[in-house]
Amino acid sequence: MIELIQQRTPELLEANEKDLQQAPEYGLTEASIDRLRLTDTRLQGIVTALEEIIALPNPIGEIIGSNMRPNGLLVTQVRVPLGVVFFIYESRPNVTIDAAALCVKSGNAVILRGGKEAFHSNMALYGLLQQGLKDVGLPEQSVQLVETTDREAVGHFLKLGNLIDVTIPRGGKGLIERVAKDATMPVIKHFDGVCHVYLDQSADPELAVSITVNSKCQRPGVCNAAESLLVHADIAETILPMVTGALVEQGVELRCCPRSMELISGGQLATDADYATEYGAKIMSVKIVDTMDAAIQHIHQYGSGHTESIVTTNLAAAEKFTTEVDSAAVIVNASTRFNDGGEFGLGAEIGISTDKFHARGPCGLNELTSYKYVAHGAGQIRE
Repeated sequence: MIELIQQRTPELLEANEKDLQQAPEYGLTEASIDRLRLTDTRLQGIVTALEEIIALPNPIGEIIGSNMRPNGLLVTQVRVPLGVVFFIYESRPNVTIDAAALCVKSGNAVILRGGKEAFHSNMALYGLLQQGLKDVGLPEQSVQLVETTDREAVGHFLKLGNLIDVTIPRGGKGLIERVAKDATMPVIKHFDGVCHVYLDQSADPELAVSITVNSKCQRPGVCNAAESLLVHADIAETILPMVTGALVEQGVELRCCPRSMELISGGQLATDADYATEYGAKIMSVKIVDTMDAAIQHIHQYGSGHTESIVTTNLAAAEKFTTEVDSAAVIVNASTRFNDGGEFGLGAEIGISTDKFHARGPCGLNELTSYKYVAHGAGQIRE
């Protein structure tokens, strides 16, 4: 695949350009068009992800644990593929390659169902996948693409619980709710990415600014971008104007609590709904809290269990936050944008799960496996 992508980059960019030209017909937002766009740099990013997946150990057949029973029976727990994965995703064509590579390396077959807005890009990439599989002697059918944009096709596949082992939807809340409701097989999912940055009372001002701005602005349309800023009251007067000023310079609209409205200019009063909204754009809610407990309570009430970050120089505060915040990823003194398969060393990801069973956080090779028990005996029988 690496060789084919490098050799046929112009062909891929040409197909992507067709999708970009049609984007206005689908009413895509600026953030959605950004997710759709392929460039030389992003194609190199796909190559890098493939190289990282290649370098990862093969998970299949790994002995997770073993024990010798008193009767001499050797019991091992062995990692195995999930089986057939139905993967539904929207406007990021690089995900086509990430998902195919992760599924093939983890011994799974995958049925890819990309969004209509990326149809030409996905078809071009799928052609390379078929060629790559054929060239190395793997079954071409191990990676398949649903070659229709008809929404009814998804409903058809979701009924095939006897043939498909797991469905993974990656996209907007409406898609994921529909899949969770209609699927006749297990689903690995996240509904929302309502992520928080909390500036603790000991937060370093420079880190507070850089981490908050990066969390919100580096790619505001993705699920691990921060949507809400919580600031400890003890530092609000000094740090909040600095942080919000930097956000406004980046074009961020602020939805503020009454206390924060008194300290900054240019914001508008937040509603209760603002705190629970995944904007996917340069909009951020802001709230002053009196204690860390209040910040944690706010996160539990309004968050989606995706990613939360604390900025602090207090080790005990960091420990309390990471212990008590129940999200898929909790980050200390770094951007929420790091909750990502590649950044966490997984090579790539097929999605970020906010479920607790069977996978949580970025789903890489290991999350695309299950296990079985294999017991070796020498004639033992149970009495």
